Amino acid sequence: METITLSPKFQVVIPKRIRERLNLKAGQTLRAILHENRIELIPVQPTRKMRGFVKGIETDVPRERRDRV
Repeated sequence: METITLSPKFQVVIPKRIRERLNLKAGQTLRAILHENRIELIPVQPTRKMRGFVKGIETDVPRERRDRV
């Protein structure tokens, strides 16, 4: 677990070990999500990069009749 400090401008620095593990780059966009009493930062992935990430997923999901318009 890493400890970071919030600057007077409310900025934080993501520790190098975490940046390298997640392959984060300067200028990359992150989404900030408030979850209960914590903040989660989620790297935004370009749509093209996500192509095929659910390959092989079960698409035959039973639905209730009212689920369709």
